[in-house]
Amino acid sequence: MSSEKSSQEKTSLHPRNKNRDRYDLNALISVVPQLGDYIKPNKFGDDSVDFANPVAVKLLNKALLNHYYGIQYWEFPEENLVPPIPGRADYIHYVADLINESNFGRPPAGDKITILDIGTGANCIYPIIGVTEYGWKFIASDIDQKSIAAAQNIVDNNASLKGKIECRLQKNSRSFFSGIIGPDDKIDVSVCNPPFHSSAEEARKGTQRKVQNLSGKRVKTPELNFAGISNELVYDGGEHEFIHNMIAESKKFAKNCYWFTTLVSKQSNLKGIYIALDDIKATDVKTIAMGTGNKSTRIVAWTLLTKQEQKEWRETQWKTK
Repeated sequence: MSSEKSSQEKTSLHPRNKNRDRYDLNALISVVPQLGDYIKPNKFGDDSVDFANPVAVKLLNKALLNHYYGIQYWEFPEENLVPPIPGRADYIHYVADLINESNFGRPPAGDKITILDIGTGANCIYPIIGVTEYGWKFIASDIDQKSIAAAQNIVDNNASLKGKIECRLQKNSRSFFSGIIGPDDKIDVSVCNPPFHSSAEEARKGTQRKVQNLSGKRVKTPELNFAGISNELVYDGGEHEFIHNMIAESKKFAKNCYWFTTLVSKQSNLKGIYIALDDIKATDVKTIAMGTGNKSTRIVAWTLLTKQEQKEWRETQWKTK
């Protein structure tokens, strides 16, 4: 198996990320005026968003999507996850790099690329960024009917997203690709942000630490500053089990997808992931380092296509007629 399993951790956002620099708060407040009510001096005396407040975080994200991505409507239930936009955008930009590298540095036309987002959530964030930045098509899947309905509502209320994103309900909570990818579907890349925690108690403690770091205060029952319903945050066995199950199922769809990818938050999970990918005979594995602020993470990508099959994919799926 050819692999690139080690790379230096980065601490800065992708060069094409629109949020590499400090937020232009005046510009953001101009599109979402309510955000102005949640700006206060940080420990350095600079104006900043109150990141410990879930209302402030959601308003910030609405402003970022409006100002930088032209998304006018982004509404979903309060209990659903509010994603940090810069980090999510980084994943999409690195996926674009992966596609370009697979095509010898030539970006295929956007409308030739189909991405599967596993667990899109009510916020539909990966499809939004992928469509607005690259013109890709998306299949957005989720096991929660309400989340799919909310994502579909976002698509329906933004002209730039219509006809680009197909929301599909995953009826089997233990499946990733079965029931979503049809026998004739061709997926260029699958993306996924796995549930991080193995239990609700672990999720609560994680949130407690996060709020304490943001506010400097110890809170017994913290409010989720990024919200999130249970299936968005918790999976029996946590990230480790989720990714291993995904790897095992990916083998059945080896010819339907060029690259399978997933975020891996815990570096300690990498060794087991590489062993699992060896077991299914992945032909190529890449580890792409990402970093936002003090947090480092990575994308693991694998393909099961032979070199000849990769060549045929480029010629049939990506080549401009």
